[in-house]
Amino acid sequence: MSEHGIDEAAVAALAATVTGLVAAPGDAGFDEECATYNPYTPMRPAVVVGAASGRDVAAAIRFAGEHGLPVATLTTGHQVRGADGAVLINLRRLNRVTVDVDARTARIGGGALWSEVLAVTTPAGLAPVNGSAPHVGATGYLLGGGHSPTLGRLYGYGADTVRSVEIVTADGNARRVTADSDPDLFFAVRGGKGNFGVVTALEVELFPVTRFYGGAVFVAGEHAPTLLHAWRTWAPALPESATTSVAVQRLPPDPALPEPLRGAFVVALRFAFIGDAAEGERVFAPMRGAAPILVDGVRDRPYAEVGLIHTDPPGPLPYVDRTTGLRDLPAEAVDALLALVGPGTGCPLVSVELRALGGALDRRPEPPNAVATRGMPFVLFGFGVGGPEALPQLRGYLGRVLDAVSPWAHGRQMANFLSAVDEGATPAEVRAAYGDEIYDRLSKIKQVYDPGNLFRANHNIPPA
Repeated sequence: MSEHGIDEAAVAALAATVTGLVAAPGDAGFDEECATYNPYTPMRPAVVVGAASGRDVAAAIRFAGEHGLPVATLTTGHQVRGADGAVLINLRRLNRVTVDVDARTARIGGGALWSEVLAVTTPAGLAPVNGSAPHVGATGYLLGGGHSPTLGRLYGYGADTVRSVEIVTADGNARRVTADSDPDLFFAVRGGKGNFGVVTALEVELFPVTRFYGGAVFVAGEHAPTLLHAWRTWAPALPESATTSVAVQRLPPDPALPEPLRGAFVVALRFAFIGDAAEGERVFAPMRGAAPILVDGVRDRPYAEVGLIHTDPPGPLPYVDRTTGLRDLPAEAVDALLALVGPGTGCPLVSVELRALGGALDRRPEPPNAVATRGMPFVLFGFGVGGPEALPQLRGYLGRVLDAVSPWAHGRQMANFLSAVDEGATPAEVRAAYGDEIYDRLSKIKQVYDPGNLFRANHNIPPA
């Protein structure tokens, strides 16, 4: 009998029905199967199932239900919550991606990374509404909404492009869900994250985009006040074909970085324009001249280089993070932020980023979904990296940053940016992230499909 009350014979019986890996604590492969991007969100399940098929997923869910255990899922572990005593389903083997060029759609396996999706879509001359990091799982991004650094302002959130979802619900049944077959569940899974089942595949719309004009420029941190004030007035006036963010960063002395950036205090200005490169340069020109540039990476690029806009670290990375939406970004808000993260502040955080939203992100799709941040013009996201001894300082400083901009805070939050730890993702904060109307609707749908709250090892929305 394991520490979680699971009989070894029961685990062996599960393994006999699963084509992928089944492992309990101490078994070969267990630690590797449970590894996450962030060491501060470890997974300690009662049993892990490395699912190789939808049938494996269904078997794992039925096993969890029979033994009264919650279900957790893992692909890369960028935003996982704790899985103590759960049945953990690792989806990485479900990474097949196929493209229908004529229909301009892709079927994405539940464990595929964006790099694996782009490897199939870009040769076809098509692009998904993907995230900033190629090493992040596509499905988790899409279920949480999904803000793209290239296509979001033009085509909406990633969740808006989902056409069908293959999901195993709490009863162990596999379903293909569309707007016609089950409008309530289709609404809920597109934005409600993993609260309603385990997604084994989904179909998304693709767009005829092969190149973009963009990347990032870096300026010395001493110019942060000039650059941020210029950005706050420039970004809202951009055409929908342009996307931008700006991040105040204290970079590590990593030899993989260009020499001027190693161990440096800098501001990273990110930009992407879909269309003619000359027009993209014209749109970007006001910011190119705002401050002296250390490293200039903004240029015409093939779409396969989308990950070079943010150059997110591949990890693993021991970090803590916080986020808030902003309903406005006046000069006073920028000054309040600079007082904590600007020159001479001794800010211990690696990055504090502002993303400009708007455009198609504000338009409600048909059919509607559970993305709750329509009409939110900006989002702030900060994170710090360090060992356990640094955590109190990092968490405290993140709290101070959010307090500083609280007069301009928006009531909603991006679900994909909610903290993986309890601070920043309490039940009240999860409700606030969605707002009462969407949250209550999701809770009622949860009551139908998961009345026992089997899927609760997440940013949980309990059944009504």
